[in-house]
Order: sequence, then C-alpha cells, then structure tokens
Amino acid sequence: MFEYAGTQFEKGLRVDLLVEGVVVELSVVVELKSVETLAAVHGKQVLTYLKRMNLPVGLSINF
Repeated sequence: MFEYAGTQFEKGLRVDLLVEGVVVELSVVVELKSVETLAAVHGKQVLTYLKRMNLPVGLSINF
C-alpha cells in the first residue's frame, strides 16, 4: 500500500508491458491506453514507472 496526494492505494504500480533488450541492454516501459485524448496524468504515470524502475525510456501508446 502507498499514499499519494492524500489518497491511499491498496495495490502497487503495474507496468502494462516491459520490453527487455537482448542485443542492446536497454529496457523500455510501454503503457497502453484506449482513451479519446491522452491526459497529463498519463505521461506522469509513465514517468513514475521510469523513476521507480530506474529506466531511461518509456512509451505511452493510445489506440
């Protein structure tokens, strides 16, 4: 459990997809969305994953 901005969350963060490099040692976080318009919170979500996992590259893909 963790708390953010006064709201408690029972479950931790879950990345939609983590692509780990085989040839090049680089992992990429991929966050999949199906919304009409991406909101600022969606980008912040990817940045949070990157910070927590200490990774340099993330993608937010909206279908």
